[in-house]
Amino acid sequence: MQFDKDKKILFSAAQPSGIPTIGNYLGAIKNWVDLQDEYNCIYSIADLHCLTVKREPKDLRRQSLDLLALYIACGVNPEKCVLFMQSHVPAHAELTWVLNTITYPGEMTRMTQFKDKSLRHADNVNMGLMDYPVLMAADILLYQTDIVPIGSDQKQHLEIARDIANRFNNRYSPTFVVPDGYIPKVGARIMSLQDPLHKMSKSDDNENAFISLEDDRDTIIRKFKRAVTDSDNTVAVGEDKPGITNLINIYSIFANKTIEETQREFDGKGYGEFKVAVGEVVADKIVPIKEEKERILKDKAYLDDIMIKGAETANYLANKTIAKVYRKVGLYTPDKK
Repeated sequence: MQFDKDKKILFSAAQPSGIPTIGNYLGAIKNWVDLQDEYNCIYSIADLHCLTVKREPKDLRRQSLDLLALYIACGVNPEKCVLFMQSHVPAHAELTWVLNTITYPGEMTRMTQFKDKSLRHADNVNMGLMDYPVLMAADILLYQTDIVPIGSDQKQHLEIARDIANRFNNRYSPTFVVPDGYIPKVGARIMSLQDPLHKMSKSDDNENAFISLEDDRDTIIRKFKRAVTDSDNTVAVGEDKPGITNLINIYSIFANKTIEETQREFDGKGYGEFKVAVGEVVADKIVPIKEEKERILKDKAYLDDIMIKGAETANYLANKTIAKVYRKVGLYTPDKK
């Protein structure tokens, strides 16, 4: 595909580490769809990042294909963006090694994600887990990225990528674009249905705490009926009403309404009626995506073709950067004849 020279380059990636939730959909996938007309978008399935924790190889392969199909089902268009598997572009690993030589151990051990994952996976604290942010920086910098969509809890990763880019540019002369972050105004942080003080997570032990993009209509509505609220029974946002505020946010985004419009619509109505309405509007969007994903997964040749074409474009772009980097750091490359 040809990039529009008048548009900035946007890069984003996600791990195939399980079935995404509506929080992942609103905070990332939906934005991928919305942004693909505004920027030159490069979207990657970050399968290399998944290797930092133990998992069954067959599960990783299946989940990678599932995530690719899901993105397309959600509206990510391979004709409008570069869509590829991270492991299909060797330059990601190559640039990580070079960037490791200008990154300090103290920076890595201070990363919040390293601390958290080290506690959760105490039996597998490996170098990849610590080096994760450098690979992420390589992901971004390879494509001379201008914009990186991030959640409010991912600022630290972008900052280390910016630090590494500036450090390399100062040491070897300008080479990388120093990327800026893009934080969506809505949908970036959807909270747990059972503990609305914490972010919705697909790894939550309580299956009623999250809405999976694999849930059917009955399951979605049942989970919303069980959502934690408060004793007020008034459909209105408030700092002391995190549960109902979370549901109002979810309804407003899926129904494409403002918070004020949602509050007026359910003025005088109780939580029971509102919870069912939230479940129905979410199901109306999620169930067709689930069905389309299942249809796409049956056409493996189609998915393979998308991966091959996406990797060709990504390799072309990434190799231009890695060639420049190798020259800057002093690695010898013979002239082609």
